[in-house]
Amino acid sequence: MLRYAFVLLFSLFAALPASAEQVQRVGKYAVHYVAFGSTFLTPEIARTYDITRSRYVGLVNVTVIDTSLPGDETHAVAVDIEGTARNLLGNVKNLRFKEIREGTAIYYIAEVDHRNEETFTFDISLENTQGLSSELSFKQKFFVD
Repeated sequence: MLRYAFVLLFSLFAALPASAEQVQRVGKYAVHYVAFGSTFLTPEIARTYDITRSRYVGLVNVTVIDTSLPGDETHAVAVDIEGTARNLLGNVKNLRFKEIREGTAIYYIAEVDHRNEETFTFDISLENTQGLSSELSFKQKFFVD
């Protein structure tokens, strides 16, 4: 039941307005990414996936979809991923992404500690053996709720 709750949660984020969830197209791939406060997760989901649930922890979620395959199913692909989060003062934090697999879904989750109204620029590198080599950059402001 919890595994479906996690997939449902991230499906919800995909349905939010474009300002909450972004997509970068790279050849045959769609790179979906979103950053949000970890308190959006239920305590059960956070425990299941060993994610820190705190007012002072944000999450970055990245998933890569191969859009060239036929059918209505989502075709998530595994990638090598690394990145950094830089605040407005120039302090850099290395992101440690954790791969989460749920059925055919593959998510990469990283935690970032933050203060209230702290803005980060995320710079993320993605690669795989099927020709994906891409850089992703976006900003996100976190709030303590």
